[in-house]
Amino acid sequence: MDDALFPVPASPVEVAPGAVHVPGWLDPDEQRELVELCRTWTRGPGGMTRHRTRGGTMSVAMTSLGWYWRPYRYCAALPDGSPVPPLPPVLGRLALRGLAAAYGAVPDPAPDYDVALVNFYGPGATMGMHQDRDERCDAPVVSVSLGDACVFRFGNTATRTRPYTDVELRGGDLFVFGGPSRWAYHGVPRTFPGTADPRTGLRSGRFNITVRASGLRRG
Repeated sequence: MDDALFPVPASPVEVAPGAVHVPGWLDPDEQRELVELCRTWTRGPGGMTRHRTRGGTMSVAMTSLGWYWRPYRYCAALPDGSPVPPLPPVLGRLALRGLAAAYGAVPDPAPDYDVALVNFYGPGATMGMHQDRDERCDAPVVSVSLGDACVFRFGNTATRTRPYTDVELRGGDLFVFGGPSRWAYHGVPRTFPGTADPRTGLRSGRFNITVRASGLRRG
C-alpha cells in the first residue's frame, strides 16, 4: 500500500473545535487492504488482548503497534519481554494524510506518529467514555473506521456526561481530534452488526485504528 491509495474524496465536517469527521475517506479497495493488514497485525507478537481496566474487562479486543499499551501506560516491551516493533510506516503516512484531509494541511513540524491501537468490536462490544491521556504529546489523534458502522459519542474535556455529540461512523470514515478537543471524552456506545461492506473483506465486526504521537523516547 502506498500514498497514492489514500485520496481525500469527501468534505470534512467539524463536530467540535479541532474535531473533524471526514465521511467516506477510504474507498472499498483501500479499506480491504487495511482490513488485511489489521488481521496480520492482530496475529503478530502482541496478539489481541481484552485488557482489564478500572471499569472491568474490556469487551473490545486490542493490539498495539509501535508501543505496547496496557492500562494506563505505554511500554517499550511486549508481555514476553521482547521489544515492540516500530510503528508500520503505512500508518505514519496514513495519519499525516488524515491530518491533511481533516485540517487542510499537515502542521509544521509534522507530528511524530509512533503508536497505533487497533481495536476490534465483535457482537455487543462497546467502549466507555474515556480520554486519550496516556500520551505525553498533544498531537491530534487520527482514527479510521473499518467494517460495521457505529455510534461514536464525542464529548467535552471536563466530564464523561453531556454535552456530547453522537456521530455515525461507517467503514472508511476518518475522525481526527486535536487542538481544543484533544482531551475530549469519547466512546462507542453501540455498533450496528451486519452493516460492513462485504467488498472490504470484513463481513461482520468493526476494526478501529487510532494513530497517536506518544511523545515518549526509547532507552
